[in-house]
Amino acid sequence: MRVLLVEDDAALAAEIAAALRAENFAVDHTADGEDGAHLGETEAYDAAVLDLGLPKLDGISVLRHWRAAGRPLPVLILTARDGWSDKVQGFKAGADDYLVKPFRIEELVMRLRALVRRSRGHADSRIACGALVFDAQLGTFERDGLPLKLTALEWRVLSCLMLRKEVIVPRLDLMERVYEGDAEVDSNSIEVIIARLRRKIGHSAIETSRGLGYRLTAGADGAG
Repeated sequence: MRVLLVEDDAALAAEIAAALRAENFAVDHTADGEDGAHLGETEAYDAAVLDLGLPKLDGISVLRHWRAAGRPLPVLILTARDGWSDKVQGFKAGADDYLVKPFRIEELVMRLRALVRRSRGHADSRIACGALVFDAQLGTFERDGLPLKLTALEWRVLSCLMLRKEVIVPRLDLMERVYEGDAEVDSNSIEVIIARLRRKIGHSAIETSRGLGYRLTAGADGAG
């Protein structure tokens, strides 16, 4: 999963980014509203964390820009303002959730996971596909009831496939949602990650649709 963080407080932004990366999210950060508006319109993100008090362009204007451009990404607003009118303004502009500073980073992570899960049409936090179970609220995977140990990149690919289980996910979509914007990526990196995942969850659990992408399926998930 890839998140856009638009926050001008350098210390807070570093804390949020570190916490999200520790939970396997890919994070792109910008400190001003103009860059945030551009990134949110042109790049692929699973969600955005958006501060309201930004230089160059305020958060409400950024959000309105995204919605006017037809960008449906879930948006969690951060603000030092706790007045009801400010919250109403944010929701009217298209926000999906709201956190007032100061807040616990753990709560932000949990709220963000919930936003991403619901945006993919999953009401239940536990998502099953054959022997594989993803707790989208805790960010954990199990296979046959046992914890599945994954690298950050493996987790991002598998969570993307799991949230769209039984649907072909384009290779480019996986590329865009697995790596941060400044990452140097090898052309066959997704294929390498898919191969590692197949060794962990069963080769036939991830189908290749040549020229299109990959599909996580419950049809046959035996080992190897």
